[in-house]
Amino acid sequence: MLARVYVESLDAALPLYQRLAGDAPTRRFGFRDVELAWVGPFLLVAGTPAALAPLRNRAATVLVDDLDAVANAITSAGGALIEGPGESPNGTRLIAEHPDGTVFEYLHIAT
Repeated sequence: MLARVYVESLDAALPLYQRLAGDAPTRRFGFRDVELAWVGPFLLVAGTPAALAPLRNRAATVLVDDLDAVANAITSAGGALIEGPGESPNGTRLIAEHPDGTVFEYLHIAT
């Protein structure tokens, strides 16, 4: 699982999270209108307030082995798929709202 951290500047925020993550590699990439950095258990997200607004409702990014199983479990329980599955810079992802209203991004890492 990756904890989402919304920041004004990746350059300003990264040193702390790199230190907290120890020897974990840092992956910087863009997706749509935001810049992201994945370092250890953290996913830092930077962008304009307008670009970040639709993303702030996501509780976390959950790394999974099987997106179809996740989608089936969520919809069977009464949840909804908001977006995807679709390709992203790090693999295939989907956004889902659980029946309790919590929104998660699920990511299957490309190998």
